[in-house]
Amino acid sequence: MEGEPVPYSWGVKKSLPEAPIESPIPFRTGSNGEFEPPPPTRRERIAEELFERLADESARRLGLSRRDFVSSAMGTATALYVINQVYGCASGTSAGGDAGFDVDDGMMRDPDACEALNGDEFIFDVQTHHVNPDGAWREGGGFEGSLRAFPQSGCGETDFVDCFDADHYIRELFVNSDTAVAALSQVPAVPGDNPLETEEAAVTREIVNRLAESQRLLIHGIVVPDRGPEQLDGMQALKEEQQISAWKVYTQFGGWRLDDENVGIPFIEKARELDVKLICAHKGLSLFGLDPSVSSADDIGVVAPMYPDVNFLVYHSGFEINVPEGAYDASSHQGVDTLVRAVLDGGIGKQGNVYAELGSTWRFVMTRPEAAAHILGKLLLHLGADRILWGTDSIWYGSPQDQISAFRAFQIPQSMQETYGYPPLTSEAKRKILGLNAAALYGVDIEETRCAIREDDFAMAKLATAQDPTLRRPSHRKAGPQSRREFLRYLKVHGDRPG
Repeated sequence: MEGEPVPYSWGVKKSLPEAPIESPIPFRTGSNGEFEPPPPTRRERIAEELFERLADESARRLGLSRRDFVSSAMGTATALYVINQVYGCASGTSAGGDAGFDVDDGMMRDPDACEALNGDEFIFDVQTHHVNPDGAWREGGGFEGSLRAFPQSGCGETDFVDCFDADHYIRELFVNSDTAVAALSQVPAVPGDNPLETEEAAVTREIVNRLAESQRLLIHGIVVPDRGPEQLDGMQALKEEQQISAWKVYTQFGGWRLDDENVGIPFIEKARELDVKLICAHKGLSLFGLDPSVSSADDIGVVAPMYPDVNFLVYHSGFEINVPEGAYDASSHQGVDTLVRAVLDGGIGKQGNVYAELGSTWRFVMTRPEAAAHILGKLLLHLGADRILWGTDSIWYGSPQDQISAFRAFQIPQSMQETYGYPPLTSEAKRKILGLNAAALYGVDIEETRCAIREDDFAMAKLATAQDPTLRRPSHRKAGPQSRREFLRYLKVHGDRPG
């Protein structure tokens, strides 16, 4: 439609009007269609206006188009600078050395000054997704409505579901970001009704690894144990035929718990029997209309001590979009505190078998530096830097590069370290979180993979993208419904259970 932004372009003509400026890091979290978004705030509007003004001034001063500026590291630095300025005061920080992001105004006009946004870390994204647009699942139409709410749906394809296919997934993850290795996961659905069947995920894995001539992609096996014994019986085939690297479960679908003697415990026992002892459990981000108690991480504190040889990866770390995150409160039954309490009550130390994962969690708090500092501070304090995993929930949100750049530049303010006893988020801790921890868990040889990716097809494609401004850029779009009214209208229109 005329006047709307063009999120992708392989060859944009100079005569076309410039798209409106949009921040590479959205200031509004919005919703992915699973939960009611928080209402827009005055700060968000101020941040958007300030970013547009600063980006416009810098682009004109540098002689760049606004589009080129926003797509550059300087555009990302500008967005982070705005977050420091607009949101920093709410957390008691300033735009100086105690700010959430290590950026300054000089980075808005000097690409060489944007070193804090760059890095050579080994990045292992343990939570990624895509779908098969031609799968049988589309006959039911269920998850299709939820996909429309995700930012990636605006990529420009005639059929928006094509925005989530394997080609877009590979390009956004391995070409348009610094991700080295990823785990491809699935949404909760029984075989035959999943937007990405395990067999289809295995095909994507083979394509990626063949192109890379190295191990770049691993896959999860989805299990829905509340659906009956056949789910547990099928776990052996997932291991032997599809070579899955871990199990993925969603306890709130079906309303079961990991410590349920009739559902959760038999599932864990089967995982141990098959010697695939990585269990990735969705905890937090309670889905609209479902019982939030079964999404709580408190069952982790029960089963982790029972099965010390099994590693439990707590996806989203128990984070809830509408729960304020502050210092740890032992009486809290919501948010990241549920995971912290489970670890403390279960006597699980910093070298234990419980890991906190940041998929979607980090993205939603990137523009809330106080909440981000509390979440990371609590996890570092109680689980340790060795037990936090990087995840982005891409491709739902487009390229994860904005999340990577923001994390590289983030710091826990000194004032909060002193007040709450939080450890600093050091460069060593960031390296562990961004990839070293996951590589150890999944048995990925870091040196072997790093050597391989320097000359693989994706690396060459990424180099070509950086050198040719007409090539496709990473997508940066506002996320889903932006208010309660839009969210309820979304549910009325689509009328499906979100995934």
